[in-house]
Amino acid sequence: MVVCLILGMGIPTIPNYIITSSLAAPALLKLGVPLIVSHMFVFYFGIMADLTPPVALAAFAAAPIARESGMKIGFQAMRIAVAGFIIPFMAVYDPALMLQGGGLAAVAYVIFKTIVAIVLWGGAAIGFWVAPLNAFERIYAFVAACFLVSAAPWTDEVGFALTALLIVWHYLRTRAKPSLSSTA
Repeated sequence: MVVCLILGMGIPTIPNYIITSSLAAPALLKLGVPLIVSHMFVFYFGIMADLTPPVALAAFAAAPIARESGMKIGFQAMRIAVAGFIIPFMAVYDPALMLQGGGLAAVAYVIFKTIVAIVLWGGAAIGFWVAPLNAFERIYAFVAACFLVSAAPWTDEVGFALTALLIVWHYLRTRAKPSLSSTA
C-alpha cells in the first residue's frame, strides 16, 4: 500500500498502473493474492496517491478557490475517504468483492459487508450518523468496522453484532423525548 501510494504520486493513470503493477503486484502474487485482485489493489492505491498529501492534486487545485492550505484540504480529503483506503484490503481477504470465486450469494454477502463497513468508517471519521456521534461511539464504530475487514467467519459475526448494538445504542441515545406539555 505505502509503496503504491509513493510510486503513484503525481503520475497520470496509465504510467501509474505500469509502474505499480510491475513493481508491487509481483510481491502480492507471491503472497498468494489472485492475479486480478493484486493488479486492482496496486492500481487502486496508485490512484489514491492523488488524494494523499503532499501531492494531492485535487486538493491543491481547490486550495485557491477555498482560500485554504492545500495540505489542510488534502488531510480533510483523506479523512473523508478513509473507507477507500480499507476496501482494497477487503478484496484481498475476500476476492468475491472483485467477483472472483464464490457465487452470487458470496458476492452479495461481501458487498453487503463492505457497505456496512463503509457506513461505520464514515461515521467514525466524520462523527455523524442520524445525530452527532460521541467519542465512544466513534471508536466503537471504528472497531466494529475493523472486524468486518477480515474474511474469517467469527470476525464477521463479531462485527455485525457490534454494529447492531451500536445502531440500537445510537437510536436510543438520540431519539426524541416526548414532550410533557400534552398532559391534560
